[in-house]
Amino acid sequence: MKFKLRRYFIYYLLRAGFFLLGLIPLKVSLSVAAFLGRRAAKIASGYTAIAVDNLDKALGEDPERNARIAEKVFVNLAKNGAEWIKLSMMDPSRIGEVVTEAEGLENLDAVLEKGKGALVLGFHFGNWELLGLYLKQKGYSGALVAKRIYFHKYNELLENLRGRYGAPVIYRDESPRKMLKELVSGRILGIVPDQDVESVDGEFVEFFGRPAYTPTAPVKLAIAAGTQIVPIFIVRKEDNTHKMIVETPIDAASRDNTGQNVKELTQKWTTVLEDYVRKYPDQWVWIHKRWKTRPSGNSGKTAAAGAEI
Repeated sequence: MKFKLRRYFIYYLLRAGFFLLGLIPLKVSLSVAAFLGRRAAKIASGYTAIAVDNLDKALGEDPERNARIAEKVFVNLAKNGAEWIKLSMMDPSRIGEVVTEAEGLENLDAVLEKGKGALVLGFHFGNWELLGLYLKQKGYSGALVAKRIYFHKYNELLENLRGRYGAPVIYRDESPRKMLKELVSGRILGIVPDQDVESVDGEFVEFFGRPAYTPTAPVKLAIAAGTQIVPIFIVRKEDNTHKMIVETPIDAASRDNTGQNVKELTQKWTTVLEDYVRKYPDQWVWIHKRWKTRPSGNSGKTAAAGAEI
């Protein structure tokens, strides 16, 4: 009971914070968020340590640099929160004031023109929630695949923002057929697959020179639908506006659903992600234990057998 009461307390505290931040201009709230993010990096020292450890593994040990990047990760996350709050109170048509550039949309259009949908990969990079919101406001149709937050109040909070901008959600625990239907109907299916999730089917692919357990559902769905995989990134710029970059599609339409094809295509999009993380290391969420699952035979946890998709 005490745990549930704490959840409600945090929920209503968040709602009060949303209300107060909503009263001030976005630029001011971003400055407040930057301050809070730096404080959070110190208070949430366990997550900062995870980030620094990941950075040591990926970029090499450099205590000052990696601590600085870790702090910037918290700042970016805090700014994301401030933007989500403001967007929940803005006219959805004003999304262009936040995402001011879009590069490579012709890549997405070319895939959709084939009538088999597009498997869009977003990542925990920049302000990733803006991706679905922006595409929906620009006239693209489809759905997002997301993890259900099991405390209903937290889930409703996020659903309200996504719903306000008309971006429907398919939860990860729902039937894969529901996800596949979006693609075969010629729409976008958006997935954020860049974390180590032992409960889903995956493959070990190279990420910063280390084997990283990576979900294979995006590739399997794209192959099943006969479509292409389109990686898209939202990059925060120095002025705190954002640039959306649509990368070159990865062709899954001509592949069959064999283990080798699935692993090869999973490696391809992982390599694209690594390139962006190297370029903008402070914009990826390093506070997740990306290499927690180990290949069989190594010390530590081993990959669990998950669902087919």
